[in-house]
Amino acid sequence: MKFVFIAKHRAIWPVAWLCNALGVSRSGFHAWLNRSPSARSRSDEAVSQQV
Repeated sequence: MKFVFIAKHRAIWPVAWLCNALGVSRSGFHAWLNRSPSARSRSDEAVSQQV
């Protein structure tokens, strides 16, 4: 949830400031941005489309 908040607000505030305020690393945030969706996320998306 912290990374989602940073992604939504990075146009307003610097990523470094947001990461520091939320207690996460900048490298962790950037790794999260570039990571492909997990198997669980893909599964949840497939089930939600069927519902």
